[in-house]
This record gives sequence, C-alpha cells and structure tokens, in this order.
Amino acid sequence: MYAIAQLNLLFNYLKARKKEDNSDKFDFSKKEEIPFVTIQLPVYNELYVMERLLKNIAKLTYPRAKLEIQVLDDSTDESVEITAKLIKEIQEEGIDIQHIRRSNREGFKAGALKEGLKTAKGEFIAIFDADFLPKSNWLYQTVPYFKNPKIGVVQTRWGHINRNYSTLTKIQAFALDAHFTLEQVGRNSKGHFINFNGTAGVWRKECIYDAGNWEGDTLTEDLDLSYRAQLKDWKFKYLVDVETPAELPVVISAARSQQFRWNKGGAENFQKMMKRVITNKNIPFRTKIHSLLHLLNSSMFTCIFLVAVLSIPMLYIKNEHEHLKYYFYIMSFFVVSSLIFFICYWYMFKTIYGGGFVKFIKYIGSFFTFFSIAMGFSLHNTIAVLEGHFGKKSEFIRTPKFNINTIKDGWKNNKYIKKKPSIHVVLEGLLAIYFVFGMYSAFIVGNEGGDFGLFPFHFMLFVGFSYVFFKSIFSKA
Repeated sequence: MYAIAQLNLLFNYLKARKKEDNSDKFDFSKKEEIPFVTIQLPVYNELYVMERLLKNIAKLTYPRAKLEIQVLDDSTDESVEITAKLIKEIQEEGIDIQHIRRSNREGFKAGALKEGLKTAKGEFIAIFDADFLPKSNWLYQTVPYFKNPKIGVVQTRWGHINRNYSTLTKIQAFALDAHFTLEQVGRNSKGHFINFNGTAGVWRKECIYDAGNWEGDTLTEDLDLSYRAQLKDWKFKYLVDVETPAELPVVISAARSQQFRWNKGGAENFQKMMKRVITNKNIPFRTKIHSLLHLLNSSMFTCIFLVAVLSIPMLYIKNEHEHLKYYFYIMSFFVVSSLIFFICYWYMFKTIYGGGFVKFIKYIGSFFTFFSIAMGFSLHNTIAVLEGHFGKKSEFIRTPKFNINTIKDGWKNNKYIKKKPSIHVVLEGLLAIYFVFGMYSAFIVGNEGGDFGLFPFHFMLFVGFSYVFFKSIFSKA
C-alpha cells in the first residue's frame, strides 16, 4: 500500500511540474505590502557553526525596519560567549538581533520557539536550524506567497552543501531529495497534508497560535504543529524551486541520532494525530489515506526488519514443506514494491542530475547503495518507531554540526562526537553475520542446486548492516 501511495505521488508530481504557478503574491515594489518578519534561530551548543550561521543571516536582503532576528540560545558550553560577541558585532551594523536565553531546556526546540514567539514582532516567522544557509534573497522568494490569507506556511526545499563528502552524505541526500521533490510536491499539489520540515520555512504567526502553538510532547514538533494547523484548514505552500542549502551529518553517530529522532517522532505523531485525522469530516478520504501513510512513514522500517529477519527461516520452511510454498509468493510483493521505489526515485534523480544512459547507470549504483544502507538502519529505526508507538519518552538529542563543506574539511576533533557505540551496534554486527548465513543457505537448500530467490535481498542486507556496523565502530562515532 505504501509503495502504491508513492506511485500516486509520482503521478501527482509529474502533473504538477507541468503546471505554471499562478499564486497571488505580495508586490514588494510597493513598500506598504512588505510585512514585518521575525527570523528565529534555535541553537544548542553549536560551537562550530555559529559564526557561519549569523554572518549568513545578517546578509539577508530585507528592509531593516521590517526585520528582527532572534537567536534562541539554549547552549550550555562556550558557544554562548562566542554567540554573544557575534551578536554584538551584528548589532553595531544596525541590525535588530536579540540573544534570547532560557534557564532550562523545557520543551527543547519547541520550547525555545514558543518562548521567542512571546516577544516576536513579526507577522511572519522564518525559522532556520544552525546548519542552514539561506541565499540573500530568500525572504523575497518566500514571504510574498502569504498574500493569500489562508496560507499558514511556506516551506522550501533543502539543499546539501556537502552532498559528495562521503557515501554516508550521498545516501542521506538521496533520501532527502526524494522527500523534497516527489513527496512534498506530490502531496502539496493535490491539497494533501505536508509538513513544515523544522527549518528553511516561514510560518504565519496567526497560524501558529490558531493551531495551538508549539508543543514539546513529541520529538518532531514540526510535524506535530503542521498537522494541527492543517486540521484547522490552514494551507501550506511548498516551493520546490527555492533551495535552502544545509550541511548533512558526516559522522554516523550524528546520522543515527537524527534518524532516531525523526523516526520516533513520526510514530509519536501517528499516535497523537491518527484519531483526529480519521474523524475529521472535512478531510477528503484520499487525503486521509495519504496523511496516515505519511505519519506511518517511519513505521515501514518495522516491516522491513521483520521481513528481513524472518526471510531465512522462511527459506528453509519453503523448501522443507512443498505444500506451503505458494504462501511464500507473498514475498514477490517486496520485489514489486522495490521496483516501484526504483521507478519513483529515478524521476527524483533525473530531476536533480539529469537523464541519459550514463546517469541511469550511476543511478542504479546509487539506488542499490541507498537501499542497502537504509535496510542496515532498520534495526536502529525499528527500535525508535516502537518507542514512539508505545509512548516511551526520551530527550531531544540535537544533531551535531561540524562546519563541513568539502572533502578537505575534517571532524575528528569535534567535541560533540559520541565516542561509545551502543549495544545496538553489536546487534547490527551480528545481523550482518546472520545474513551471510542467509546467502550461504541459498546454496544448500532445495533439491536442485539451491534456492537463490532471496540471495540478492540477503546480500543487500549484509552490505547494509556491515556498513552501519563498521562505520559505527571504526569512525569512533
């Protein structure tokens, strides 16, 4: 069902790309139509990127009389002093920027945003995480769309300044590009619910208050508020052609913490929003289906992990009990689903890199690598999802930033790196061995020279779990 929904989003995406955007927009050539904007920068212990962030934000072109910047700083390390010094320098340039501190981290990022909102002067609130670097004309590209009074959010597409830094950054970019092209455009073009992605977007302040303000009871406060706003009939505008560059995690511990937060938060929001979506009589049936599958997106990892672990026993049962083999043809649905994803992701890849035979061959390698490593994360993400569904609460663990732009930039001395691998890493190593046994089993089961139907699947699982295990151990992250 999830794969079919993705195929539907692909059709929506292809149709949407042929349409011209005729949205009503503010005319910024008229000074009276330029609204007041507040930029919020929620940060926590961002020692390595604060200077880059603040200097970039200070370069945004927008009338200074209509702009304020809030640095929502919950930091507990030496970055506080560095940030304060940078803010003072920017203030001397005549820019309205405040350093807002709290005595505790109640509500984590959601709490910081909520606190800043109390004193925000802007009618519209632009939000950027510490690793995002909007282009100077970014506000002119986004704010005009709020002329439509029903628009509550304008979200832009994430770019990746270190996309080609490593295999890890490449597969993260691959996954995010699919979300920010195929999924966001596919949903938004048909009026289905989408989400503000936590950064690189603008909120109408009235929309935030009308939806109930920021809440910190899930790990993905952005998804939570997005759904509450759309349940209140606010509309979201997604701008696929406006790219906001950002830094991808270069260390696997950072990627793991980010994945854990996103996947657990998705499950938490499914539990929080499921009943509201289903019982809302104003939401079309198709939108309800896409919304529920969107909220269950991370839960797909539990299905992948379950199928993976059971696939080896199933291989033996199938060959020991011939009369049951027809029941195992259900595995063919995995192949069909994989083919659908292969097609959908190709259109995403072609949009970003271009088409042609050479690019298609490159895509095959990228898809295999992405799919393998994604399955290698399935244990880690399954644990996150189960914690989310069963209501186990955990701290909001921020993703450490490294100020990595090129391959020459290093991260070994970064003080925020997690040094000690968890027990999950050991289990991932054991699973890599388990799927070696799965590949070996292909040669010894059956009566006619083996059964190799699941061999490619087990090989990809071996590659994925091996990659995650060895990167976690030998990168000391």
